[in-house]
Parts: sequence; structure tokens; C-alpha cells
Amino acid sequence: MRQPVHGGNLVWAAALAGCSLEAILDFSASISPLGPPESAIAAIYSQVSNLKHYPDPEYSELKLALGRFHQLPYEWILPGNGSAELLTLAGKELGKLSATTLITPAFGDYYRTLTAENAKILEFPLSGEWGVGSGEWGVGSVGRNSPLSPASSGLLLNNPHNPTGKLFSREEILPYLQEYALVVVDEAFMDFVPPDAEQSLIGVVQEYPNLVVLRSLTKFYSLPGLRLGYAIAHPDRLSLWQTWRDPWPVNTLAAAAAMAAIQDQEFQKLTWKWLAPAREQLFQGLASIPGLQPLESAANFLLVKSQRSSLQLQQKLLQHHQILIRDCLSFKELGDRYFRVAVRSDSDNQRLLTALSSTLTNDN
Repeated sequence: MRQPVHGGNLVWAAALAGCSLEAILDFSASISPLGPPESAIAAIYSQVSNLKHYPDPEYSELKLALGRFHQLPYEWILPGNGSAELLTLAGKELGKLSATTLITPAFGDYYRTLTAENAKILEFPLSGEWGVGSGEWGVGSVGRNSPLSPASSGLLLNNPHNPTGKLFSREEILPYLQEYALVVVDEAFMDFVPPDAEQSLIGVVQEYPNLVVLRSLTKFYSLPGLRLGYAIAHPDRLSLWQTWRDPWPVNTLAAAAAMAAIQDQEFQKLTWKWLAPAREQLFQGLASIPGLQPLESAANFLLVKSQRSSLQLQQKLLQHHQILIRDCLSFKELGDRYFRVAVRSDSDNQRLLTALSSTLTNDN
């Protein structure tokens, strides 16, 4: 079976570990262990009788709910079959420009959608000397030395950054909205940042017709199986995107779950309260294991540099402990000396730390 590009491939992991899917402890997919919210599950059950009907093709109720949540007119929102579908639509526009700049290391799906549109890709490292402990994390001089004019090209980045977990400030990104023809900001992990620290660009989207913000309900609300995301951008752009895709991309159950989840303030507050101490505990535990160097993160995952092969480590953790970590082979700048782990419950995190310590000790 082929090595997975994304995290969360439990079929592959179970085959390698020789166990059932249910036996795998998955640290490879950055999904909150607290969800799905009970409110979302209740909403799903409430809509089962409506499965005999087609969804509203305009998703009016869902867009109104998301509009209230973000204090935006509903015309500025387009729900999609996961943010992956919306990224594909963004790629169609980016592919028409002279080039698209990526901040590297970059999420593999960015290359997928851009390559599908034969887009010219310009790569700029996250910092001048990207590496653990450099202290130089930042957008830096992206595009400054490009032979192409930013005015005719696009910029695609995520915030918080995947796979490093770096949170860019709003002020770091805003200048690029004046320079690039199209700026697409993937905020799939922004929900994990508490309101007093978040750096979303949703609040300025109405000021910049060249800005697209992508959001996902997958990670924060633990709903990857439902496939629901949404784009926030100028209504003219979203109307164009609508003409490019199949009808009814969002199913009735997903729409109901989304409307319930975004209104569940208790779940949101619980998640923010849980994440910071759990992430710090996991960070300190990883840092205490010889040969591992975790990076600080604003998201619900940690990137870890390893003195050992991450691919071999992944295989041994699966075969001996039924634990799946995310190798970083799909991030070409990282290769076989980095891996990524989600922040899970205290007991799960401790199980990971014990397994890593045992595996690395036995390798010496």
C-alpha cells in the first residue's frame, strides 16, 4: 500500500501495524480530541428525515449563520466540500496569473491545486535561515527578489503556518495585499487561537477585493468526515467560483452540523482552555527526550526535529505501539528528519511520549 501524503490514513496505518483501525492512536491528523460537539451531533440527527430532499443549492441558512458568526453579509461567504474544494477553486484563479508565491515548507495540497492549473510556482522560505532555534520566523522578504512583478502574480499562504505552527501577525500580511493581484490565506487552524490573540484577516476582507480567506470546520470541531469548509471573499469572485463547480457540494448533515458548531460557545471556550496547557505539556515532554527538538506552535500540533529517521520512527511506533505520527516527507524542505504530532488528551500525549522514549532508547 502506498505511503500516504496526508495524515489520518488509518487504513494504511492499520495494515502496517497489523491491527484494526480502532486500535490506532492517531497523532498524524491535527484534529481536536474534544469533538465533535454534542450540539453538532444532535443537529445531524435532527436532519436525518430531510435526507430525502436535495439541499438548498444556495445554502442560504448556512451562509446567514456563518455571516452572523463573522459579522459579514452572507454574500461574502461560500460553503464548500471541505476547504480542499475551495482551494481547488482558488487554484483556478491563481493559475491564470503570471506566478504564485508559496511560503515554504508548504502544505502539499497547494502544489496539487497549482500544478493542476499549470501555475508557475515561486518558493520563498519561511525565514532567511529556516531552522530550529533560528528565532527568525516570519514572512520576511517574500517576493522581494522575484523577477516577476507581484502586481501580476498571487500569494498563497496559511496562518497559522502548517507544518511549523507559526502564527503570523495581521500586520505582517497586510502589506502584501497592496502588492499582489490575489492573496489567498488559508486559516484552517486559526480557530485554535483564542480571540485575544487571533490574527485573522476576515475583519478586513471587505476592504480588499483581492483577498480570499479559507476556513475549515474539520480540525477545531473534529468533523473531517463531513467535509465542510468555506471561503470568504468578494461576492463577485464567489459568484464566479459557483459557476465552476458541481451543484450541492455540501450535504444536508454537514450544513446542519456546521450551523450548530459555530454557535456552540461553550465548546469553543473549552477548546481554548484545553489547548494551551496540553500543548505545553507535550512540548516539554518532547523536548526532554534526547534527539528530539520540538518547535513552538500556535496551533494544535507540534513540528519536531529528530536526529533519527522519522520514517523509521513512524514504522516502529506503529508496529510496536499502534501509534501513528505524521512524517514530513511531503514537505521537501524537511525530509526525513522531521515529524509532526497533533496535541491530544493528556493520557494520549503521555502514551506517545513513553513510546517515543522507549523506541529512541532501544535504537541506541
